[in-house]
Parts: sequence; structure tokens; C-alpha cells
Amino acid sequence: MGRNSAGESFLKSFLQHSRADKFWAQVTATEHAKAFEASVRAMNRNEPIQVIAGASLGQLSEPGCLFLPGPNLADSAWQRSFFGHTQWSLCGITHTTASSAAMDAIAGLVAGPIQPWDALICTTPTVKHNVEQVMQGQVNYLQERLGIQRLVLPQLPVIPLGIHCKDFHVTANDKAKARKQLGIGKDTLVVLFAGRLSFHAKAHPLAMYQALQGAMQHLAKGQELLLLELGWHANEPISKAFSEAAQWAAPQLRTLHLDSRNPDLRSTGWAAGDIFCSLSDNLQEAFGITPIEAMAAGMPTVVSDWDGYRVSVEDGVTGFRVPTSMPGPGQGGGLDLARRHALGIDNYDLYSGFTSSLVGVDIAATTEAFRRLFKSPDLRKKMGEAGRQRAQSLFDWSVVIQQYETLWQGLADIRKAATLMAPSLWPARQDPFQIFASYPTTALGPDSLFQCQATNFDDLKQRLRTCLNLAMVSYARGIMPSEADLCAMLEQAFNKVVPAQTLVAALPTERQALGLRGLAWMVKLGLLQQVSRTSEIGR
Repeated sequence: MGRNSAGESFLKSFLQHSRADKFWAQVTATEHAKAFEASVRAMNRNEPIQVIAGASLGQLSEPGCLFLPGPNLADSAWQRSFFGHTQWSLCGITHTTASSAAMDAIAGLVAGPIQPWDALICTTPTVKHNVEQVMQGQVNYLQERLGIQRLVLPQLPVIPLGIHCKDFHVTANDKAKARKQLGIGKDTLVVLFAGRLSFHAKAHPLAMYQALQGAMQHLAKGQELLLLELGWHANEPISKAFSEAAQWAAPQLRTLHLDSRNPDLRSTGWAAGDIFCSLSDNLQEAFGITPIEAMAAGMPTVVSDWDGYRVSVEDGVTGFRVPTSMPGPGQGGGLDLARRHALGIDNYDLYSGFTSSLVGVDIAATTEAFRRLFKSPDLRKKMGEAGRQRAQSLFDWSVVIQQYETLWQGLADIRKAATLMAPSLWPARQDPFQIFASYPTTALGPDSLFQCQATNFDDLKQRLRTCLNLAMVSYARGIMPSEADLCAMLEQAFNKVVPAQTLVAALPTERQALGLRGLAWMVKLGLLQQVSRTSEIGR
């Protein structure tokens, strides 16, 4: 999982780049202390090591800061209260913020004994907005229920995750060797996706498949295309769903799957790629490290304009970010998704998957990005080199660790200078379209414009029916409009530009919220296109 590899990568880099003259670890078991010491010595650091167990927690006052690999600072703040709030600082970090445990921890920061010398590192500005939304919901609740007036909240600095750029450096010899091993010819362009192969918890692949199918016509004469999926399926049904969707959306596309849990295959896959693609559309993806790894490997990137990808990929310079959309706050009736998750009707996987089903990725823009990269080796080389430089200058751990240590010193300075909602709202279970409103490019609302361009409406209805029977689409049917309602809205937008409020007006009032999020669903499936007002005025 991403948070596990990120934690391991952080420890390695901290031991490599830290300016500390002593290393500290708080542990709960003896074997953890031994493992920490082994890690320190393996990085050729010979500084003293001090281990703090639960019974000696007060010793944290000497290092002055406790870094935790998650957002749950409140429990540690309560523990600190036994020794005095000014004894040390607390610093956490966000990974995914969509799970119930993460949102509970973030909401708990409001009422816990958090101090101004504590911090929760947010890996992107959009994650910071998400964190603020959850905390504000808890503030509103406490103000209405208890009339609270004074707030003490942690700092929310934005610091990205890092990578070891040199680990992803690919030479011409590495690439030639990898391609020979995989039987890839010199005239084959390889588009690489790296990450868990999970349509409900990582990136729904239909937009990528359809865009690649559309872009294949722009390949040079004699050139071939291969999609290399470097990852792993959690189970056989998910594997089958991917194969089924690829066959439906891109029947002419050749695909190759390599299990990334095998280190040798993982290295081979990274070396073989020419263009990287990841169209993340999932709330679980709070940062996304693979685009940065791809840039470090010298590959141009095609990614969704979604949360952390917006920070890592410089659009038009290191690659292309394609627009995303989901229902605006309060527009998509998303409170039922939050309620189902809160009541245990849906687990976290389903909550993430259902919400992801309502995020549209612009297929036409993705196709155009691929077309430009397929057409121009010079552009691929230029963007790849720009990406390599960007990864090294902004995201290499040697740079990021300095930001961590600067933050911790700032918290220490503040600490040393210090002297001795609506009742129906569950802040950590809000409408996902409210608290994740900063993730997509646009928020769908009543005035959003759509059109459906097709030559024959009966063929369009058949395409909808076929699409609805795909395993990775049908699993979310229970939270979607009926096929009849979808057809009714498609008919309204058939070969003309129509606002969302007109489309959903074709449905009974009680089903119009479902209808609005159904528009986002049909954008994902390539049945509808969202039209910008600028392009409509130009028309």
C-alpha cells in the first residue's frame, strides 16, 4: 500500500539526509527498537540511538518533537498532557484522508488538547482544504451544541511526499534490456500504468482504455502501441473486470500485465515505459507518488487533474493534466453515501468506489494528450527531461527532508516562546462532494453544460446498455439512476448543448439529485461530454 512504501521511503531518506546528531524512536515493543537500530546502522549512521518506551514517555522533552505517520495527533496530545503541554511538539502527516479512521482523527484535532506548536503535514493544497473542511464541520457542531468560542488548532503546512530519484534513473541500456526481456520491438510505443490495479480504490481505467483506443489512429506508419499495466489485482473478479473492460473499450489495444510485487518485474516495467499514464479519480488518492517516479524515470506523463497530481505534474511542461469533474457540494445528493458508510452498510472500499464512479475524466482531452505525445518523439524527450529535473528539484527526499527539519525547528521556536454544528451533522461523515470539492477541475451544478454527439440514438441506447453490464460499471448501479432515467437525459442532450438543470428536469423531483450525479457517471463512460461556457460562446 502507498502509505507503507511512503513510510519506508521516509525512514530511509531521513537516515540518509538528516542533520541530527542523535536518533530517537518511541516504540511499543522491544523488537521494534531492534528493527529501528538495524535500520539506522544499515544506512551507515553511527550516531547514538535513544529508544523511548511508553513508561518513559516524558523523555520526549529532550528531542522536543514526536513525528507520527498519520493524522491521529489527539491521542498523543492527551498522553502529553500528563507531562505538560509545552514539553514537546507533535507532528503528523496525511496519507489518505477519506477513510473513517482518518476523518475521525482529523475531526478529533478540534476538541483534543492540540497546541499551536503542533502540526499536521498536508501533502497537497487540496488535501489541506479537505482537512479544513472536516475540522470546520466539527467546529460548527461544537459551537452550536456547546457554544465554544476559543479554538486552538494545529498548523497545516503543505509539504509533499518524496522519492529517491536515483532509484528510478533509467539509462538507454536499461531500457533496451527491459524491452528485449519483454519482447517489445523498437517500433512499439509503451504506455505505462503503475499502481494497484483497482477500479474502485485507485483509478478507474475506462477513460484510459478509451483514450488509447482513440489515439491509436495517430500512430506513425509501422508503429505499434502497448499498454503495460504494472501492478496487481486484489482478486480474480477484479482481474476479470479489467480484462472485460479493456476488451470492450479498446479491442485493438495490446496490453501486458506485470505483477509489481515482484521487484525484478517492477524494475523491468519502469525501464520499458515511454509514456506514463494514471487517471486517478478516487478519494483514496491523496497524493499519488507514481507520477513523480515516472518523471524521475524521464517519462512524460498523462494524468488526471486530480488532487496531488495537480502538484506533481506541470501541465504542458512535464506532461498533460486532463480535466476531471464531479457533482458540486450539495448537488449530487452525496450525503447518502456518507450515511451508508457511517452506518456500516458500505465498507470503505465501497464508499471509495461508489464516489469514484461519480467522477468524470475528460476522454477527449486524454486522447489529444496521447496524440501529441505519439506524434512527437521530440516532445516526449523534452517533457521527459523537464520531468526529471522537476522531480529532482522538488520531490527528491534530499529536498523534502530539509523542509521537515525546518518545520520541526519552527515548532520548537513557538513552543519555547509559549507560557506555562448542526446536530444532524457528523463532521467526519459529510457529503464527499463537499469535503473533496477541491479535487476536480470543475464542480457540476445546475448550469453545467452537456452534449451528446452521436449519429443514431438507438445505437447510443445500446451502447449505454452494454456499458451498464460491464462488471466495473454495474457494481455501482444501486446508487445510480435507472437505465430509463439515463436514456431520458441522453435524449435531452442528443446532438445539442443543454444545461444540467434541463436534463434532470426530465426526471421526477425525488430522482433529480440522482440524475445530476448520473451526468458525471455518463461523462466517465464517454456517453456525455461536458461543454465549457467559453467553447459554447465561441460556437
